Amino acid sequence: MSHWISAFLEAQAAELDAARNTLLAYGRDLSDFSGWLAYRDAHFAGATQRMVEDYLVSCEAEGLSAATRARRLSSIRQLYRFAFEEGWREDNPAIRLKGPGRKRRLPGTLSREEVEALLLAARDHPRDPLRATCLMELLYATGLRVSELVSLPVAALRGDPEMVLVRGKGGRERLVPLSRPARAAVTAWLARRDAAETAATAAGKPGSKFLFPARGRDGHLTRQSFFVMVKELAVAAGIAPDQVTPHVLRHAFASHLLAGGADLRAIQALLGHADLSTTEIYTHVQSERLSALVHDHHPLARQRPRGEG
Repeated sequence: MSHWISAFLEAQAAELDAARNTLLAYGRDLSDFSGWLAYRDAHFAGATQRMVEDYLVSCEAEGLSAATRARRLSSIRQLYRFAFEEGWREDNPAIRLKGPGRKRRLPGTLSREEVEALLLAARDHPRDPLRATCLMELLYATGLRVSELVSLPVAALRGDPEMVLVRGKGGRERLVPLSRPARAAVTAWLARRDAAETAATAAGKPGSKFLFPARGRDGHLTRQSFFVMVKELAVAAGIAPDQVTPHVLRHAFASHLLAGGADLRAIQALLGHADLSTTEIYTHVQSERLSALVHDHHPLARQRPRGEG
């Protein structure tokens, strides 16, 4: 454990009489942040506000709840407050950061026009348009969880399949159909990917079993990297980036299917939900939107009640 963490926890226990569970939570949170920094050749003493922000973004990309992310930010703030008092730092890089709200909300989603704008932005991605397009087309066509998407085995997409076998939570497998645009995007990306893999193998580097290979520890594109890419595409598409995440696109997949008349059980199977009640939240989202649509656009809804005025 880092000297900073152990000294901080000792001070919390001795001076503030912090409860054991509180100390354990601090230790877990700060150890996670320390590991994140170390992976980037950084440390507590040199961490910047941007690094803390990027860490919180990565926590959101991992699917951590708002409450957990708020607690982690609080732990980091407390550590740097202690470091300031000890003279180890002259500032607190977390002090100006705003924590996420804890209120649970119905899932946000995007209109079809907004999704189309994101797909168009992917085709013009400045660094890797073929990969960006493949990722976005697959996500919107299948509603995969981000962890399922980035770790797809390349073998599952060979031969222009109409269905892809996905291994989801708990090792459960499901078949998800692919749209024609998604299949075309996969074909284009595979040609580029395989050429790069052939060159790498010729240079003595090991091949990759993943559709989206990367040089990191996991061997495939990380959730955090994809999360950042989605934010970039949102900006390029003229959509507020805080409204767009991979999970929001998963919601869009489900919501648009429901709006098109798809059966809730079918959506449950496609999303890989073990419990139908998890899928039923989309009916509440749809009901809210239909109610708002009627309220805003129906002529009778805009009339004053009889007897007024």
